[in-house]
Amino acid sequence: MNLNDPELEFSDLVYAYQSWVMAIINDEKLDSAETLVTDDITEDALNAMRFLPGEVTSAIETSLARVYEVDPDELALLLFPEE
Repeated sequence: MNLNDPELEFSDLVYAYQSWVMAIINDEKLDSAETLVTDDITEDALNAMRFLPGEVTSAIETSLARVYEVDPDELALLLFPEE
C-alpha cells in the first residue's frame, strides 16, 4: 500500500487492517493448511493503523471475533502478543 497515493481512500485502510485480522484468525484459529499472513499484509495493516481511529480498529476486531467465534481478549493477544 502506497500511503502517498492520492487515490488512497479510507476504505483502503479499513480493508488492509481487516485483511490482516482475518489472516491472523485464519492462521491461528481455523487450522488452515495455507498460511495467509505475509510480511506485506502485516506491513499494510500496521501502516493503516497509523491513520485509522482506535474506534474503527476496535470495531473491526470485535466484528470479526464475533463472526469467527473468537474470544476478543484472545484475538487481542494474537494480534499484539508483545503487549
